[in-house]
Amino acid sequence: MNVKPTVFAIALSLVGAAACSPTNSFQGFQVVDQAPSDVKVGTDTRETVLARLGTPTATSTFDKNTWFYISQVSNKTGFYRPRILKRDIVAIVFDKDSQQVTALNTYALKDGRVIAFNGRETPTRGREMTVLEQLLGSISAASALPQDQNQTPGSHPDDRH
Repeated sequence: MNVKPTVFAIALSLVGAAACSPTNSFQGFQVVDQAPSDVKVGTDTRETVLARLGTPTATSTFDKNTWFYISQVSNKTGFYRPRILKRDIVAIVFDKDSQQVTALNTYALKDGRVIAFNGRETPTRGREMTVLEQLLGSISAASALPQDQNQTPGSHPDDRH
């Protein structure tokens, strides 16, 4: 009885099974002691939020008084694209003058929207050239260059210094 091929086949199947096992990935803000949803509207200020939660994941592009704490859990199996299992976004809005929290909005994965991008290309003027046309065009363009090597780069061929 030949044991080595059997052991090799079992080892190979275990390696293959391990390669296909899912891998979870955690990104963004990780809740350690306090969650962003524990912030109290009208009570907390910018300083207390910063001391309790730390630096926000992002701030609003148009209004610097809105902070976002974002966390995401994704799952990847083998060579497939990662699949997002959970996404939480907490938007904290501060009053411009008093720096107090005026709003606390919580968004989940179900609140997100898929944006359909237009995959069409913008047409350009001209036409496609073949490789032979490109090579012949490069040769003829090189012969049209001035043979005077004493010319300053960027100057016109008729300019004399």
